[in-house]
Amino acid sequence: MRIGLLGGSFDPVHSAHLVLAKAALAVLSLDQVQLIPAGQPWQRPPLGASPTHRLAMLELAVGQTAGLHVNPIEINRTGPTYTLETLELLPQGPEYFWILGADQLENFCTWRDWSKIAARVQLVVAQRPGSTLEAPAALATWLTQHQQALVHLPFDPLDVSANEIRQRIARGDSTCDLIPEAVGQYITEHSLYRQHSA
Repeated sequence: MRIGLLGGSFDPVHSAHLVLAKAALAVLSLDQVQLIPAGQPWQRPPLGASPTHRLAMLELAVGQTAGLHVNPIEINRTGPTYTLETLELLPQGPEYFWILGADQLENFCTWRDWSKIAARVQLVVAQRPGSTLEAPAALATWLTQHQQALVHLPFDPLDVSANEIRQRIARGDSTCDLIPEAVGQYITEHSLYRQHSA
């Protein structure tokens, strides 16, 4: 099997996440793309919504979309979330493709055990507004030494960010063009991303 892995805080999940997952599924001829919400990202400040809420929103967003699945493997763990540990827990056998936005690629070599991550998966990068598709020098050297390539995913970047969505919600502005309707309803029902949300 060929399985794409799209990790992120999904705080909240938005339209660009889903478009990216569907593009990877089609362009790379994957059997499925697993969206993996982070439990406790070690390089980021505390998230706006709890793991339970972020997982629920992601499941609503994916719904019955063919080929897309939600994998709660990181939320089910305790402590900081490290990508290598996630990969080590996945079933052996499938060929895995780790899907990165270009903004994540820029920071990839700051990830814990990044070279071991690169050895376990095929790295796939998609354009993000304001970022380059060029691999950091250390990663570029590693890929050359190991005769591996960085796969570029043809993808028209959407200028959508979870930070912008959270700010809109806090101001009471509309987000209907940025997130799935079911996610918007969930956010409203649970009063997420207000000043005192959990």
